[in-house]
Parts: sequence; structure tokens; C-alpha cells
Amino acid sequence: MARRMMSDEVQGQIRELILTRRLAPGDPLPTEAELMTLFEVSRNSVREALKALQAVNIVDIRHGFGTYVGSLSLDSFVDGMVFRAAVRHRRGEASLAELLEVREALEVGLIGGVAGEVPADDLARLRELVGTMEREAADDGRVSAATDRAFHLTLYRSLGNHLLSEVLDAFWAAFHRVRQELREDAQDARVTCARHQEIVTALAAGDAPRAVVAMRQHFAGIRQVLTDSASA
Repeated sequence: MARRMMSDEVQGQIRELILTRRLAPGDPLPTEAELMTLFEVSRNSVREALKALQAVNIVDIRHGFGTYVGSLSLDSFVDGMVFRAAVRHRRGEASLAELLEVREALEVGLIGGVAGEVPADDLARLRELVGTMEREAADDGRVSAATDRAFHLTLYRSLGNHLLSEVLDAFWAAFHRVRQELREDAQDARVTCARHQEIVTALAAGDAPRAVVAMRQHFAGIRQVLTDSASA
């Protein structure tokens, strides 16, 4: 117990060091020996703290090179959501539908605010991505995950809110990974293309109510596929 408390304390000290020194992802951290001296703790306490921080992407241990500030990404958050959803699904709970509800709440709440405000470059990119979806649907009968992910990220890029983009992407990634692991059916590719095209059309027209309806319809279609798959 005391060992765990010591590791937790050292983790807090390392976090504080990153903040007070205004370090950024990729910046080097002091060596293990320097951290031992700085915090007056054992090597084991430092190593345990660093391993725990590496697990949540706060530090990056590069063996033979040193320790650096990590990416600070939400990957560990996504991993936790995916595993939680998989466990709950095995118990008969609607974990995938819940992930979809969170995504829908976020995107429906945002889409009306960007209608008419999306820069020309982003609109062009969205149209390009819809074109890619249409080609993928024609060639493979499905829309690739990479194209869908890029579309949803581009929608809100103009807001300039990095945390928002990361959170949206985290829930997108969690939903997609759980869906893959559970081998859930995908929406008809032609419907997917049409839904995304309607979103772009509404945004370009600056029609916020239409954009909200289009986004709701998009998620309603996915929800119906999940319902049909569950009852099959």
C-alpha cells in the first residue's frame, strides 16, 4: 500500500514538473537518476511512476534514448471505452447503441452552429470525401472507415477546438472498434453516401435546421442497422 502511495506521489510530481517547466509533447524529461535526486525517492518508485504515466500517454519511455513527454492523446481513454463496451455487450447490454447516442448528441449539438460558417476549403474537402465514398461504394460496396473518419473530423475543423476534435474522434474510434469486434453489419453504402451528401448540401446552404435534420437522419440510419442486426 505504501509502495502504491509512493508511486502515486511521484506521478503527481512528474505531472507538476511537466506543467511548471511548460514542456510539450516530445520534450525530454530528466533522467531517472535526476528524478530520484529531485524527488528524493528510490529508482523503483521513479520507474513505477513512469510506467503508469506511459500507460496514459503522459510520458513516452524510449529505451536507450530516454524519457519524453508523451503524446497526451486519448488513446487510453478509447481503449477503456472499447473494453467496457465489449464487456457490457457480452452481458446483453446495449453498449454499442449507447456509444452511438453519445456521438449523436455531440454532433447534432454542433452541426447547426457550423452551418454557413464552414470555410470554402473545408467544404471542398467534404465534397471530395463524399466523392471518395461514392467511388468506394461503387468499387467495394462499402465506405471505408478512414474516409468516414476524415469526413466527421473535417466537419468541425473550423471551430479550432482541438480538445473537441479529439473527443469527437475518440468516440468515433471507440464506436468503430467495438462495431468491428462485434462484427456488426454496416449501413448500405449508397445510403451512407446520400446521408453525407445531404449534410454537406445543408452546410453549404447555411441551412442550420436542415443540417440538424440531416445529421439526425444519418444517425437514425445507423441505429436502425444496429436494431436489425440485434434482432436477426
